[in-house]
Amino acid sequence: MIFYFSGTGNSRWVAGELAEVQNEKLFFIPDEIESLRYKNKYAVSPGEKIGFVFPVYSWGIPPFITSFIKAINFDYDCPPYIFLVCTCGDDTGLTDIIFRRLLDRKNMFCNAGFSVTMPNNYILLPGFDTDSKALETRKLEKASERIKYVNKEISLKTNNLYDFHRGKFAFLKSRIINPLFRKLQVQSRHFHANDNCIRCGLCSKVCPSHNIDLSPTPRWGNNCLQCLACIHDCPVQAIQYKNITVEKGRYHFENITE
Repeated sequence: MIFYFSGTGNSRWVAGELAEVQNEKLFFIPDEIESLRYKNKYAVSPGEKIGFVFPVYSWGIPPFITSFIKAINFDYDCPPYIFLVCTCGDDTGLTDIIFRRLLDRKNMFCNAGFSVTMPNNYILLPGFDTDSKALETRKLEKASERIKYVNKEISLKTNNLYDFHRGKFAFLKSRIINPLFRKLQVQSRHFHANDNCIRCGLCSKVCPSHNIDLSPTPRWGNNCLQCLACIHDCPVQAIQYKNITVEKGRYHFENITE
């Protein structure tokens, strides 16, 4: 079983590529969060692997992913092979170490983990924008090769392999900047739809936390995950964040290698 989250499609593609080769079932984490209310444990069959795939948010684990990992429980006779794959635009900081410590507290062991560099999609702060089309293409081509390597190591059930691009100043980014980001930036009050809005409702449909109400124009509630699916999927670029995103690019995964 592979638990995944994706806003603009990067991690969804990675999870799908892994699930196909590993012959594992995909579970979309926002849907599973709802089911945890009445599901006590996930039954793990002998030989079944457990994978987690999600994007890095500000050099850390998205807060709702952390809550999910703390809440989830498994039923197995012998410890399963557990792996982590994170997608990132540049580097991961200490994300994998934080994740492994979360599992340690549940008496579970992460056997292996990997990062996969994908096109940038974070555009809500000054200085952050999508990649150029040329860079986007190069990243996707390299990611395709990277996934082959990741699948090979997972198929071999390689142990104690943590292949992440943590980058420079990883401690500062993950232990200082990330908590400030979670406290100050993960909210939705600055999202709005301008006069370009055609009221198609797509933003509400793609929101994984069902946080956007159409009444009749989009209005954001207080359960934003900052996945940016709404702003990147809008067909007329009507959705903005303050005035920061007006001149910035938009991105949604497209597999150019097929």
